[in-house]
Amino acid sequence: MPFGYAAAINVPRESDRRSPLPANLRPQIETFMTPWILLDSAQVPGNGGELRLYQRGDEFSIKILGRGELMNSRVHGSEDALAEHTCARLAGGSKPRLLIGGLGMGFTLAAALRHIGDQGQVVVAELVPAVVAWNRGPLGEPAGHPLRDPRVSVREGDVARVLKAEQQAYDAVLLDVDNGPEGLTRKENDWLYGTDGLNTVYAALRPQGVLAVWSAGPDQNFLQRLRKVGFAADEVRVRAHGSKGARHIIWFARRGI
Repeated sequence: MPFGYAAAINVPRESDRRSPLPANLRPQIETFMTPWILLDSAQVPGNGGELRLYQRGDEFSIKILGRGELMNSRVHGSEDALAEHTCARLAGGSKPRLLIGGLGMGFTLAAALRHIGDQGQVVVAELVPAVVAWNRGPLGEPAGHPLRDPRVSVREGDVARVLKAEQQAYDAVLLDVDNGPEGLTRKENDWLYGTDGLNTVYAALRPQGVLAVWSAGPDQNFLQRLRKVGFAADEVRVRAHGSKGARHIIWFARRGI
């Protein structure tokens, strides 16, 4: 070292010393650092916008272009609750027949299959054919590929058309269509949640049948419409992710004899 020069040694200050990242947090950090990959997109019929399917690691997200995320494979507690609470309210019988309006990521369907027994049946009405294809492909993994279950039949098209086709055909109708009565994607869903649509659901249910409606938020007017049509209705608040996450609403409405 030349005379007159001193070596600079960087000694870390106490405040600069960082504890190592806990091992249990590393996978989460790595996931959040992984970029989202766009897998596919599809138009919602009736000028309802564009759905986009994204993947990040083993996580999936369905977003509507320009309006944000509709659903995420890691947050499905309220979708599970929709089926679980409905099945708990069934009047009995070894062969329940359910109609699910809106396939989503398949979590409501998967939960229903766990509770209806070997002789039960579930009809799924899904408006967007691509959503069915996604669930038959990589999106089916998080929910356990419920579309492969022989108790399931899929009808691609508007759930309103399925409801109008049969009377006293279902022990329960579960609607996870749009974001509830205050929907985002289709104005046509206003009919489904209006008086005419609710009367159609009432006719499609068997005596003592149950209508269950998922919603992102409360709607007192909708509860009143249910009762006006003749349903005995109540409102249940559930969390998006077990005991955590956003609070969602499920209305349960029972048809009379």
